[in-house]
Amino acid sequence: MPSQIPVSIVVAWGDMDAFSHVNNAVYLRWFETARIHCFEQLGVLNRMETERIGPILARTAIDYRRPVTYPDTVRVAVQVPRLGTTSFVLAYRVTSEAQHDALVAEGETVIVLLNYKTGERVPLDAALREALEKWCSDPTPMPTWQPSPGSCRH
Repeated sequence: MPSQIPVSIVVAWGDMDAFSHVNNAVYLRWFETARIHCFEQLGVLNRMETERIGPILARTAIDYRRPVTYPDTVRVAVQVPRLGTTSFVLAYRVTSEAQHDALVAEGETVIVLLNYKTGERVPLDAALREALEKWCSDPTPMPTWQPSPGSCRH
């Protein structure tokens, strides 16, 4: 399994705001699109249908590096730098095709596995942990970004 799952997203005219650049809230939607793609690839949503156990977004952080404008296509790469008992971190890098693949934003989200019937946290199951651990142990980092040494904690 690859250490990152890149997603290409076409920037829409309506993504821009009164300041003639993509609005900051749109980046959250780009993260969400990449996150759901990641979840589909890793099988994170498999237990939701049968057991009502699935992911919930607990935290989001974004560092904006450069403005993006229409027309453009951005690529959002996702990596898993850290695992916990009931949660994991997804790291994102957004690059701009129009800006010669320059880094325009990076950030991370904390995802908690939740029992939607009880509202309680649930430990990562063995299959999901194995899939996520492969990403943590994969030596291929995203370009110019690497998790800090020892950050893949259990």
